[in-house]
Amino acid sequence: MIAASVDKIDDARATVERYKISFTVGYGLDAKDVSAKTGAFYDSKKGNLHATGFIINPEGKVANGVYSTLAIGRLVARDCINLIDYFRQK
Repeated sequence: MIAASVDKIDDARATVERYKISFTVGYGLDAKDVSAKTGAFYDSKKGNLHATGFIINPEGKVANGVYSTLAIGRLVARDCINLIDYFRQK
């Protein structure tokens, strides 16, 4: 699992510490560029991205994508594990 953000390094570190994240977290991405490449919603007033998550299969293709514009509609760990288990059984 990896995550990436448009946050500056100090903000990304604070998030990692606050939530005790144990996987790689990238930082400093260009919000407009990420939006153009992934379809993530870009808030031009705030200059940030709305939550976007992907499950990538072993071939490097998007198996599932979740786009959100508000505080709900994000990938959660249990759902991801269940979906990955489902794919493995196929």
